[in-house]
Parts: sequence; C-alpha cells; structure tokens
Amino acid sequence: MTELEMKKRLAALRSEHRDLDIAISALLETGGPDQLQVARLKKRKLKLRDQIVVLEDYLTPDIIA
Repeated sequence: MTELEMKKRLAALRSEHRDLDIAISALLETGGPDQLQVARLKKRKLKLRDQIVVLEDYLTPDIIA
C-alpha cells in the first residue's frame, strides 16, 4: 500500500468514525431501547480508532530528540 493510498484510507476511516459518533449520539438522544445496537456501534467505532492509530503511527515517523 502506497503512502497516498494509506492517507486516503485514513481519511475514509476518520469519516466513518465521525459518522458513527453522530449515529451513536442520535440513538442516545432518542432514548430508544436498542442498547444492543448502540453497543455494536461503539465497538465498531473502537475498532476504527485502532485502525486509525495504526495508520497514523505508520505515516508519522518517530523523531528522536
């Protein structure tokens, strides 16, 4: 995977992460009884965050000071 492809993937993951945040907020505001769906969305959001961190670490070089 090239650096450009990784940056595009990172942008897509961030966008999906934001979308999930909005969806979770909307479900919590309605106070619906569907807590299982909220839990699934939160779990997906955490997995996305892990993938984002991995890509960010790869794209950002360590600077030894």
